Amino acid sequence: MSEIAELLERFRRGPELVAMAMTGAAGAELDYAPAPGKWSLRQILCHLADSEMEAGIRMRRIIAEDNPTLLAYDQDAWAERLNYSRRKTTQALETFRHIRGLNYELLQSLPEEAFERQGTHSERGPVTLLDMLRTYARHAEKHAAQIQAVRQAYRQSRETA
Repeated sequence: MSEIAELLERFRRGPELVAMAMTGAAGAELDYAPAPGKWSLRQILCHLADSEMEAGIRMRRIIAEDNPTLLAYDQDAWAERLNYSRRKTTQALETFRHIRGLNYELLQSLPEEAFERQGTHSERGPVTLLDMLRTYARHAEKHAAQIQAVRQAYRQSRETA
């Protein structure tokens, strides 16, 4: 299996990993933050939904435009100003699933040479479509592990309370 095919499969499975990590989470657990400045499950899901929308725009710009500028964003400002703490987790997860599905359908339809196209990230410099695929394949995996860690911390906090 080629690297691109493997990454596409990991990318496709991302929402499943997140959904499995969230299975059974409810009530106070959704808003538990393991430490000051750390995100709750609700905030992580909202971040995944919003960052997937941003990823889709970035990927489309790389595919359609010649060396586009890809603007960075402040994820903590988004979490605060887009009211992550009040958004619905079910909607955030469904948004993530839906947008990831659309992004996957686009990417899997491309010829391999399209993954060599690049843009310029405003903070990181040159980035190819393949770099983006690597980043976003890892992104859901990383946050699924983070969800599991937050849930474990929540359980431990309940045991000691």
